[in-house]
Amino acid sequence: MPIELPQQDPCVICEGLAGHLSEWVPIEESELTLSLIPDIQFEVGQCLIVPKRHVALLTDLTDEESVAIMSAARKVMRAIVAGFEPLGVFIYQNNGVYSGQMTPHYHMHVVPRQPGSDWGVGPPHFTRFEDAGRAPGTVHDASGDEARLARQRAVTLEARREAAERIRAHLS
Repeated sequence: MPIELPQQDPCVICEGLAGHLSEWVPIEESELTLSLIPDIQFEVGQCLIVPKRHVALLTDLTDEESVAIMSAARKVMRAIVAGFEPLGVFIYQNNGVYSGQMTPHYHMHVVPRQPGSDWGVGPPHFTRFEDAGRAPGTVHDASGDEARLARQRAVTLEARREAAERIRAHLS
């Protein structure tokens, strides 16, 4: 049975890569990847690493894209550690709706864990994720999404730009 993907048209990550999302704050770009700060944050300084090519799952990446994504994540993590001095850094990625994937475009999260963080181990929107146990082929019931995502923080564009500058200052 194939992994069920979230339905999203147009793909929000492809829209961002095309320059249609002014909420994104780019950090660094390579031939194959873009590192950015998205508009919704679990912690200030949270970044996404995305391949420029639209692929949904880790298994869809080429070897070159896999290396480029991991290299970008390592580089961004080093800069986050130097710039924010977090307690730790949480790196994760989801494959399929049953794992919590919300957009059908592969992306890796790099999340600094700050003092005072109160959401336990793992991302806050997965503390209770009902879809993880739903029967294959059933439609996702979005009625609980708002409560599940309420722990995410909307961070001002100015704050995200400041965080990006802080990270860029430590890229090497």
